Amino acid sequence: QVQLVESGGELVQAGGSLRLSCAASGITFTNYAMGWFRQAPGKERQFVAAINWSGGRTYCADSVEGRFTISRDNDKNMVYLQMNSLKPEDTAVYYCTGRYLRSIGGLLGRPDEFDYWGQGTQVTVSS
Repeated sequence: QVQLVESGGELVQAGGSLRLSCAASGITFTNYAMGWFRQAPGKERQFVAAINWSGGRTYCADSVEGRFTISRDNDKNMVYLQMNSLKPEDTAVYYCTGRYLRSIGGLLGRPDEFDYWGQGTQVTVSS
């Protein structure tokens, strides 16, 4: 079955960096565009970034543009989110997600545009 397993979340000080990882199994990885969302307590799940099947095209939310970078390693079935210059408002559970056989062009950043989800990893940024 499809599994997406996130790791790398932890407590970090404002201004610091973290790299989140997502290991995918049970799928043909290159059939999937991949993405990251986040959800803070009491808030809706929010789009963070997406990457196409080859890694040649990426798309980030305005709130993280210039600070976060999404990448993937198709040989290892992994997707990453490098987060720099972290702010307290980045505190959330971060979810890895996959989008089957569709590009990331035209994404609106809605959760229902993606097909599979991991369980999430907690990122906490202290001020």
